[in-house]
Amino acid sequence: MSFRRVFADLHIHIGRTESGLPVKISAARNLTFHEIVREAAHRKGLDMISIIDAHSPPVQEEIARGLERGIYREDPEGGIIYGGTTAILGTEIEVKKDGMGPAHLLAYFSTFASIRRFTGWLSRHMKNVRLSTQRLHRPVRELQERVAEEGGLLIPAHVFTPFKSVYGSATDRMSRLLDMDGIVAVELGLSADASMADHLRELSRVSFVTNSDAHSLGKIGREYNEFRITRPSFRELELALRRQEGRGIAANYGLNPKLGKYYRTRCTGCGAILSPDKGELGRCPCCGGNRIVKGVSDRIAEIADGPSESPAHRPPYVYQVPLEFIPHLGPKTLDRLLAKFGTEMNVLHQAPIEEVADVAGESIAHFIRLARERRLEFEEGGGGAYGRVRASSGGAD
Repeated sequence: MSFRRVFADLHIHIGRTESGLPVKISAARNLTFHEIVREAAHRKGLDMISIIDAHSPPVQEEIARGLERGIYREDPEGGIIYGGTTAILGTEIEVKKDGMGPAHLLAYFSTFASIRRFTGWLSRHMKNVRLSTQRLHRPVRELQERVAEEGGLLIPAHVFTPFKSVYGSATDRMSRLLDMDGIVAVELGLSADASMADHLRELSRVSFVTNSDAHSLGKIGREYNEFRITRPSFRELELALRRQEGRGIAANYGLNPKLGKYYRTRCTGCGAILSPDKGELGRCPCCGGNRIVKGVSDRIAEIADGPSESPAHRPPYVYQVPLEFIPHLGPKTLDRLLAKFGTEMNVLHQAPIEEVADVAGESIAHFIRLARERRLEFEEGGGGAYGRVRASSGGAD
């Protein structure tokens, strides 16, 4: 049996249908099912993606038409194939248990028929099944059972972000909300990495995934995973997440958490970054306001039940800085880089720096080299504002 490297981003939203119906209202209008698979296959170089919001009935109608016309085809092992990319059909659901805040969960399904059946069940228990990330009005454990009945996988989404996540807004222990025996993986989110999450002992046995949560085409692949599997399919994905039959996650590629929108505690009134003790006071010491958003780094320190200890199965967490964060790199230069090197991943990790300089200039090549060497310096993000790469990083060549 021969394994291959498969790169996968398992959290991409649909903004609109091709006819213009809203699905994820906060996402870009051109983020349709077909444009997503095209972008992933031709510009991002991803082997596998998951299109969240594939539960939406009008989206399913588009998928059905594409299958009928031969634009897509179903993989016998699960997934929708377009070119060299396999799309896993998924959905994001909001749940809320009495006495807790809301949390978002991702559910993945192997076949088009299974997610259609799941949509039928969802439609009886939420207000508008056409839209993304709607509240489910059923017990959380019932949701877990229903996903399992369809042979699906349930993965808690962006588990530390301050709004609508398991640890950020619902509870300090996942086991109080979910049956941990049914959880094979959790999604870290843009403001956390593996070493931060490994402060929580109940996560030691589960796999970690890093995904983009893309709300625009350009954000696809800003975080992704490298799987060690035989081919991109749902069956192989499940084996990798469960670390069975030699499959597994070879690496997580994610933002340096400092670039994330919620890494530090911040006052959204005046923009001040606050230390944990000052953030706990409820009032910003700089402006006196109370619009304080607790950062992921501070939340993890608050709920940690041990030192950061990575289990033997934990793969390397590789920091990457997506091209959108590189100073002075505009859309025209990006198009030239992609025309030369094919995909964004090739530019970030493989293209010779001298050739990058020939296409994009010495300054941009300098930042990409520093990113590869993990020598970039950052202004930390928080309170809903992304961090930034310092233009003075690394000094002059």
